Amino acid sequence: MSLSVIVITKNEAARIASCLESVSFADEIIVLDSGSTDNTCDIARRLGALVHSSPDWPGFGPQKNRALALATGDWVLSIDADEQLSPELAAAVRAAIQAPQADAYQMARLSKFCGKPIWHSGWWPDYVLRLFRREAGRFTDAAVHESVQVVGQTATLPGHFLHDPYASLEIFIDKINRYSTEAALQAYHKGRRTTLLGPFGHAFWTFLRHYFFRRGFLDGWRGLVLAGMAATGSFYRYVKLFWLGRQSPS
Repeated sequence: MSLSVIVITKNEAARIASCLESVSFADEIIVLDSGSTDNTCDIARRLGALVHSSPDWPGFGPQKNRALALATGDWVLSIDADEQLSPELAAAVRAAIQAPQADAYQMARLSKFCGKPIWHSGWWPDYVLRLFRREAGRFTDAAVHESVQVVGQTATLPGHFLHDPYASLEIFIDKINRYSTEAALQAYHKGRRTTLLGPFGHAFWTFLRHYFFRRGFLDGWRGLVLAGMAATGSFYRYVKLFWLGRQSPS
């Protein structure tokens, strides 16, 4: 059984090498870049990846389906540029495709924030389905928070992704802004609307959920910051949805 790894990128020069090195055992590595202005593509080529470019940005789901269409392996592993496979997970992936017990596999993801793993706040174990038979799965067309839809049986692999999503607070804030815009547009086009009080209520509930119900307080000051940032993202998403509703013809 052969394995294709797919990665979508834009300006990931600082992280793409460690990502690709963790999947160097794959038969094929596909990188689909969307206009990097740094040397992301050069690094990827140097590490043996097949690098392709897309002229536009259709959203995360459609872009990952483009990368999936370029893959030729029997199995596909989707990984983000800010992720790496732990040695245990890498061994589990190799074993799974050699003696499959399912058509797709989910795996845990351990994320770091400000240099420390986050074990609460809703961040762990954060299961994501990333390994699947190429003919059995595809990504949803969601612009953000896309997922893999699979026809067949799903199982769980031991080990985990190592995830380091935010190199700086500025990157975190920029990501919240971009994701909230795409999520608001997605909700708006699905017919969702909100009132002026909606953003405040959603932000308050999001903070409570992350800090108390998901025990973010056990992550110390990082948990408090993460709960606040999650609440901010929720506020942005719904205030943008409210704004879109106000701009539409009555």
